Amino acid sequence: MKNSNLKSFDEHLDEVYGKKGTKTRNEYERGYKLFELGVLVSEARKQKGLTQEELAQKIGSTKSYISKIENGVKEARVSTLQRIIEDGLGGKLHLSVEFK
Repeated sequence: MKNSNLKSFDEHLDEVYGKKGTKTRNEYERGYKLFELGVLVSEARKQKGLTQEELAQKIGSTKSYISKIENGVKEARVSTLQRIIEDGLGGKLHLSVEFK
């Protein structure tokens, strides 16, 4: 028997932020992508055993800027993200684009 009070996450997002393609939902999804990117940078930095200060020094930035990226407060330009990943963390940045 299915509980009619339960909703999927997509149903919840539809209810709270509107259907996909609406302005509010698009803003939510962009914000989530910033948050997701910040978590990826933070986790990679921690795996490398670096503090935010050490990462910032490696790329010629500040601890505050790294913190803002990791917390989804600041959008990083692609060139900055490339410096973080490649120069700071020793990785390789790959980008992809998807069209519907």
